Amino acid sequence: MTARTIGWRDMLAPAFSLFASTSTLVCCALPALLVTLGAGATLAGLVGTAPWLVALSRVKLWLFLGSGLLLLLAWGMQRRAARLPCPADPARAAACARLRRLSVAILWVSAALWAVGFFFAFLAADLLL
Repeated sequence: MTARTIGWRDMLAPAFSLFASTSTLVCCALPALLVTLGAGATLAGLVGTAPWLVALSRVKLWLFLGSGLLLLLAWGMQRRAARLPCPADPARAAACARLRRLSVAILWVSAALWAVGFFFAFLAADLLL
């Protein structure tokens, strides 16, 4: 039985979680931040340029639930991949270690973006007004 090494498939969940958390940031956090800062005209221009933001903000609860589930899935896959051995070949072992560090960094950035988006979408209006 051969040990499974970390590969590009193990980067899919962190990459999807980064995409999903970025979409929550764009759909919900950016408009809330602009309104909080008093940049309503900028928000109006943004919505005029990208009207799909309004549709995304209507389903923000589902968007945050889905992206949160993707983050949890990525975290679970990261934990599982961390216990897998890297190849014995030094060059491939170095690549494996770099890929693991990159995967962890992407997961942390995704979680931070998700948290910022969650704060501005659900908490900022109550706390700042």
